[in-house]
Amino acid sequence: VLPRAEALRRFREGLPPAESLTGGAESRDALVQSFIQALARRDTAAIVDLAITRGEFAYLYYPTATQGLPPYDLEPGLMWFMLFEASNQGIRRALQTYGGKPLRMLDYDCGSGGVQEGENRVYGPCVVRWRAESGDTVSARLLSQVVERGGRFKVLSYANKLR
Repeated sequence: VLPRAEALRRFREGLPPAESLTGGAESRDALVQSFIQALARRDTAAIVDLAITRGEFAYLYYPTATQGLPPYDLEPGLMWFMLFEASNQGIRRALQTYGGKPLRMLDYDCGSGGVQEGENRVYGPCVVRWRAESGDTVSARLLSQVVERGGRFKVLSYANKLR
């Protein structure tokens, strides 16, 4: 088992340093709305652009993430792999279930206040409510977590329980 600092150094190899979150949105409301609009358009590129990048994870999120610290000490490569795979699966499921359909968001709930982890505030899971084409109100957890740092918001994970 590598020491935490060495594991992080190796994970960062070849990644340009990230000093702040880029892209995403200036508010959680705007982020969730952008996601719903991209989902309705089946715009995978826009959905991916709303999410944290590997570099942002390595330099901004992981160093103070609870799961990367004792007693958990999850190494960065494994933590990124788990986050990335669950998020990709969530994107596929959301696109398969709701992609390309008219979605009029009514509201959402990412819990109260979030959890502070260093300079990051993490919210979630996020349940989104929208009006379906049929007129029915639909509610689903489409975002597992949202991260806020320096006034920017990005999706940390799209993991969900859709089938």
